[in-house]
Amino acid sequence: MRFAPWLLVAIALFALWKLYSGRDIDHPPGILAAAEPVQREIEAAPLIERGVFKLRPRAEFSATVRVLHREDYSLGGLARLVPTDFAVGWGPLSDSQVLEDVEISQSNRFYYWHTNHWPVDRATIESHSANWHVIPDNAAVRSVLGKLRRGSIVELEGELVDVEGPEGRMATSLTRLDTGAGACEVLLATSAHIVETKD
Repeated sequence: MRFAPWLLVAIALFALWKLYSGRDIDHPPGILAAAEPVQREIEAAPLIERGVFKLRPRAEFSATVRVLHREDYSLGGLARLVPTDFAVGWGPLSDSQVLEDVEISQSNRFYYWHTNHWPVDRATIESHSANWHVIPDNAAVRSVLGKLRRGSIVELEGELVDVEGPEGRMATSLTRLDTGAGACEVLLATSAHIVETKD
């Protein structure tokens, strides 16, 4: 099969754009998202229906965080509701100097970190970073989430929710101090704004 020269040029330009638009955002040392996430538990609220899923609100939630990694999902029923997981950090885990020594990865809805040169203690890493399953509540939020990349600073607001669906139940974490299975926040994001920083 032979391709026309213009088609090859178009493919090359698209590949370059994807590479450029997905590049990491570098920041100088310093804490970029100092505040702790804010949470207010909800005593009772009606279920929210999203197709075959039912969401049970557990707490109002807002936070400004640094994106440490993102993992997009397209396969499986849950991907329709939660297309992206974000590993995020705040406080010391939004500082580039700390993050230089912490390796971040995600896989199968989990978030992993590793370090050989402890820039801060284990408890600080575990209490100032997390894996969030983010459900976009509307098209505007979905658009912002699609633009986030490693290094982005983003303000998110919404509700922490438990999810019930054909594949079972996924409960949200309600504390920043837990680890392991069940420690992820499930956030129905009603608002999302990228924070511009001065590098």
